[in-house]
Amino acid sequence: MLVFSKIFRFGLIYSLIFSISNFSYAENVKNFGAKGDGKTDDTYAINKAILGCRDGIIEFPRGNYRITQTISIDLSKNGVLGISGKGGSASIIMAGEGPAFCFIGSHVGSALPSSVKPVTWERERMPLIDALEIVGANPKADGIEIRNALMPVFRALLIRDVRNGLHFTSRNRNVLINACHIYNASGIGIYLDNVNIHQMIISNSHISYCKKGGIKVMNSEIRNFEITGNDIEYNCDPAGPISADIWIDCAQGGSVREGAISGNTIQAIPSPGGANIRFSGLPANSNKIGLWSITGNHISNQETNIELDHCRGVNVTGNTFIRGYDRHLIINGSRNITVSDNVFDHNDDYFTPGLVSLGGISVNKSQGIILNDNIIDGAEYGNEKKGGAVVITDSREVSISGCHIQNPKINGVQIDNSANVQVVNCIISEETSNPRMLAGIALNGSCAGALIRNNNLSAGKNGSIANNATGAIIEANIFTGRGGVSEKN
Repeated sequence: MLVFSKIFRFGLIYSLIFSISNFSYAENVKNFGAKGDGKTDDTYAINKAILGCRDGIIEFPRGNYRITQTISIDLSKNGVLGISGKGGSASIIMAGEGPAFCFIGSHVGSALPSSVKPVTWERERMPLIDALEIVGANPKADGIEIRNALMPVFRALLIRDVRNGLHFTSRNRNVLINACHIYNASGIGIYLDNVNIHQMIISNSHISYCKKGGIKVMNSEIRNFEITGNDIEYNCDPAGPISADIWIDCAQGGSVREGAISGNTIQAIPSPGGANIRFSGLPANSNKIGLWSITGNHISNQETNIELDHCRGVNVTGNTFIRGYDRHLIINGSRNITVSDNVFDHNDDYFTPGLVSLGGISVNKSQGIILNDNIIDGAEYGNEKKGGAVVITDSREVSISGCHIQNPKINGVQIDNSANVQVVNCIISEETSNPRMLAGIALNGSCAGALIRNNNLSAGKNGSIANNATGAIIEANIFTGRGGVSEKN
């Protein structure tokens, strides 16, 4: 009994010490006068809590905290500091303009340990924002802005009805965004705005119904960027400006390289000029966007599923596509692009009578393109004379191999004025119950070095191969039905 009593007293003392210690590292905003009733302006009280907190956590117990000005947190002055919503039960209602919270660091170095100043480790490293809802109550209200921070972490946030959700400016390093919901923004969900960032991961989050884009990079310098395991959808406004679920835009400047978009569901409602994934490179220099992998995603239901414009070194592999209303994939002014092991499907369950979804792949003014082992079903791109499931125009060094192209409305593959194009070991077929294909392969203009070999081709209205080009070699193909080669040259 005496032993038990000593153990009990020891446990009680330990619990008390732990509670006191834990309390000293967390500041409850209600202890500084915040009401959390959704009516009172709690801006002053929250700022007071931040000034009274050193090296700890600002806690928001359950409630609705209305603020009318940005809560600015200068980490070099306030010290290492996190913000927590006590299990997600607290809401910040931003009734003013600008971000609800702005975290400001002083780190201007890289991720190299030698470039990190002592003040960053002592007072600024890893600001943590978690378990909190931020709601916009002003058309110009934003969620969170962060600049010059090292290792910021955003976790378990719900940011909704704001202009921009997470807004990155200036220079940041080693950014983690995980398990967040960014919903119904009038602007952009996650906005990288003229920023320099190395090492950024966006994972396991929902980013949806943001009118001007889900994730957008504008005029920025980015390296080591991963977008993984998210649901990114409906980030457009059919009556608004051109948008995309993921948009890397370097058309005016910047460079974004060394990245991955993997394991996401990316879908939308069709909007004029819209895309699920859009890379906009610098027209004069395709080197500025590259070394990207787009792998293992489901991508659907937008005017263009993926647009690669003036890019270099991009791998598109193992994705499923459906309903690219104009095209599944557009490659323009790019080089060294591989497209392999994808399914561009036409599942009837997704197509109501009268729904037009042209689909397929277009390659224009590009070089070093490999299309390998893809399934492309039901593409209707083109008109009664020209078009195809795959259209190659004014390009060179393009290989199409091992692809199954099924039920194309116009041509299976169309090659126009392109050099050193190979179409080998492909099956291009259509169901005879609904014959409509013009040709399995159509060639036009100057196609020096083109090789059409070892393909299995159904007969179209213009034959299996309609050769209206010069310079092409056609040999060892298998024709089914009344197929063959028709030539006008």
